[in-house]
Amino acid sequence: MAGSTNHISIVTLNVNGLNSPIKRHRLVTWIKKTNPTICCLQETHLIGKDIHRLKVKGWEKIYHAHGPRKQAGVAILISNKIDFKTKLIKRDKEGHYILLKGTIHQQDITIINIYAPNNGAATFIKQILLKFKNQIDHNTIIMGDFNTPLSQLDRSSKQKLNKETIELNITINNLDLTDIYRIYQPSSMDNGFLYCQKKCSKYHGPLHIRHLRLWISLKTY
Repeated sequence: MAGSTNHISIVTLNVNGLNSPIKRHRLVTWIKKTNPTICCLQETHLIGKDIHRLKVKGWEKIYHAHGPRKQAGVAILISNKIDFKTKLIKRDKEGHYILLKGTIHQQDITIINIYAPNNGAATFIKQILLKFKNQIDHNTIIMGDFNTPLSQLDRSSKQKLNKETIELNITINNLDLTDIYRIYQPSSMDNGFLYCQKKCSKYHGPLHIRHLRLWISLKTY
């Protein structure tokens, strides 16, 4: 965050459903071991009456978007160790995204957590970015399971990127968003989540995730 000497740690994870007590226990163990400031989850598969299942001791600020069925679902958990104050929350009624705007120790931050649907993911993400373009500034972090390759390096085949993905990349560039994974792994053929999956599997079991990314905004105005 601009002007701050403090740092925050953020993890993002597709949990592929949290209705199983065993999976919830593994998630809690993983969060406590990783000890992030902010934890973003996709595919919680929880409905309104089940939000209490997201509770993790020490991460009791919970923001969740869900639909009417046990599908999709995104959540943001924030550590009790930081002074987070909420300014704005925007939730998708189907549980595919949540926007959270607030302050951490009086520094502005905007978090957008996205779980894109399997079909039409690139167009869906583009629509979200355009919908919230006025909320995106230099303190914005966008992350999630995007379910779509953004470049040839993300693809498992040599098939060309389609028109929708090209248009999404244009939108990303126009909003001055930067893919953190590609800064540190500019030529890797793996998608952004495989590294975490290998490292975390013993705590969380098999995960169903594709093309997970974290973007930051470089806007200075």
